[in-house]
Amino acid sequence: MSKTTRATQTLSKAGIRFETVTYDYDPHAERIGLQAAAAVGEAPHRVLKTLMAELDGKPVCVVVPSDREVSMKKLAAAFGGKSAQMMKPADAERLTGYHVGGISPFGQRKLVPTAIEIAAMDEDMVYMNGGQRGLQVRLPPKDAQRVLKAIVAALVAD
Repeated sequence: MSKTTRATQTLSKAGIRFETVTYDYDPHAERIGLQAAAAVGEAPHRVLKTLMAELDGKPVCVVVPSDREVSMKKLAAAFGGKSAQMMKPADAERLTGYHVGGISPFGQRKLVPTAIEIAAMDEDMVYMNGGQRGLQVRLPPKDAQRVLKAIVAALVAD
């Protein structure tokens, strides 16, 4: 497995310090983010999952703890939109250039508005997908927010 991806190159180019962590990706896992958290030996709320959604028909990227679900209502409100829905996996892969299970918010083919769950900002370090299945990057959430130019909002369902 290569530890150099568009995601890690994007972080390096931005001067962000991060560490890569590899793990055995299970394509049959019911919840990929939870499987990643268990595999790297970290609490699920520190391992963030990257989801692609559509807000009023336009793509957005959403980053939330792997043990939580996105509230579409909160997502729409965070961006000042009317309605949000999850993007179809094939559309997410085409837009980002990554495979489902390896979608990173960093280094996507097309820059789209990104939101990070506010609770993640309380952590010293978080894990995010590094641009391929079985690769996570560990970094401070504030650095992730800065390089992504992400908004921070309450995004998870109660």
